[in-house]
Amino acid sequence: MTPKPPSPAEVELCKRGDEALTRAFLVLGKRWSAVVLGCLRPAPAGFRELSRAIGGVSDSVLSDRLSELTEAGLVVRTVCEGPPVTVSYQLTERGDALMPALDQISRWAREHLPVESD
Repeated sequence: MTPKPPSPAEVELCKRGDEALTRAFLVLGKRWSAVVLGCLRPAPAGFRELSRAIGGVSDSVLSDRLSELTEAGLVVRTVCEGPPVTVSYQLTERGDALMPALDQISRWAREHLPVESD
């Protein structure tokens, strides 16, 4: 018995889903993006705090990711006039709304992806 081909409506739903995932992973698919978001979950943090918390990310890449996440509306950058001048980053409402999905991805990875050994 051969499966019946999808209906035009089913094809359209699939296309829209693929387009949404493509948009999401243009931001989230870059290395360190989801990790940065996860580090900002508990509280706002400064650049150095994030760099120490993440470990292994270069300053230039961290700066790029923070800029991209800010541009995407997931993170807000706040400058507090000093002295000394301080900059902190925190999740926006949009970024916070993403946390349950990242929790699900993390749970899936723990259950289904092997742990890499050094």
